[in-house]
Amino acid sequence: MSTLFTSPASDEARAAFAAKPRGLVDKVMSVSEAVSRLVRDGDYFATGGFGANRVPTAVCHEIVRQRRQNLGFSGHTTTHDFQILCAGNLTGRGQLLARVDAAYVVGLEARGLSPHARRVMESGALDVAEWSNYTLALRYTAAAMGVPFVPARSLLGTDTLAHGPAKEIQCPFTGERLVAVPALYPDVAAIHVHEADRYGNCRFSGTSVADVDLARAAKKVIVTCERLVPHDEMRRDPHRTQIPFLCVDAVCEVPYGSYPGNMPGEYFSDEEHLKLWMEVEKDPAAHAQFLDDHLFGVSDFAEYLERCGGLKRLQALRQRELLLHLGR
Repeated sequence: MSTLFTSPASDEARAAFAAKPRGLVDKVMSVSEAVSRLVRDGDYFATGGFGANRVPTAVCHEIVRQRRQNLGFSGHTTTHDFQILCAGNLTGRGQLLARVDAAYVVGLEARGLSPHARRVMESGALDVAEWSNYTLALRYTAAAMGVPFVPARSLLGTDTLAHGPAKEIQCPFTGERLVAVPALYPDVAAIHVHEADRYGNCRFSGTSVADVDLARAAKKVIVTCERLVPHDEMRRDPHRTQIPFLCVDAVCEVPYGSYPGNMPGEYFSDEEHLKLWMEVEKDPAAHAQFLDDHLFGVSDFAEYLERCGGLKRLQALRQRELLLHLGR
C-alpha cells in the first residue's frame, strides 16, 4: 500500500491557516513574483480547473522556468498542466516532480497520451499513489471541512484501493464497510479564474469541479485571472464570489491564461498547438528545442502567447468559443 505524501492532520493545517492575514491586502503581483515567493522546492502543488478547462498554464510555465525541484503533485484530471510540469523531468534540469497522487495524468483526453509525460511516469523516479477522480476530489472536501478524513463507499472492491493509502473502516453506527479518504492540504495551489479583485475575491463561469474546496484546502493559493475588476464590482454582486479573498495569497492578471486550454465563454482550446506539443514530444531532441523556443526561451507568458500566434490567433479562438466563426 502506498504511503501518504502529505499529512492529513487537521490541527496542523488549521495552525497554518490561522497565520494567514484576514485583512483586505493588495495581493496583485506578477506570476514570476508569485512563484518566487510562494512555491518552494519540496512543496506539494495542486492545480485547479479540470481537463483542459481553466488550466493555470502561466503558473505551471513559471514553476518549470524557475526550476523548482522535488514537488509533490495532485493529478486530478490534469492534462496539459501535468504535461507542462513533466518538462522539468528528464530534460537535463533535475527532477521537478517527485511524487504524484494520480487520478488522471499523462492523457490529454481525446487528444491522446503525452509521450513525455509517459516517459516520466515510466521512469521509476516518481512515487505514485492511485485514486479515482472522485476520491481525490473528496480529499479536498475533507481539507475544506477541516477534518482529517471523510467516509465514502468509493474504491471498495477495486484494485485502486490496494494501490493507494486510503483505508477501509467500519462505520461506528451501522457496522457497514466504508473507506476513509484522507484530507489533502496542498502547500500551494494555482487556480485560473475569469475575474478577481486585487484582494483575491474571485468568480468564474462554467463548472467548478473541485476548485471551491481546493481554494480552502491549500495553505497558499495563487490566482491568475483573465481580468482584474474593481473591488466595488465584487461588492455589488457578492453572491457570485466563489473564492473569497481570505483564501488567496497572490493575484496575477493573465489574459488568455488558460491557453492552450479553453476558458468557458472566453476562448476555445488551441487544438493545433496541443497537437504540435504532443507531436514534438515523440522525439526528445525536438521536444528540447520546442521547450527552448516556447518556455525557457521566453521571459513570461505574454511572450509565449506571441510565439504561438499572438492576438490574431487568440481572437480566432475567442470567435470559435462564441461560435462567431460560423458566420450568420
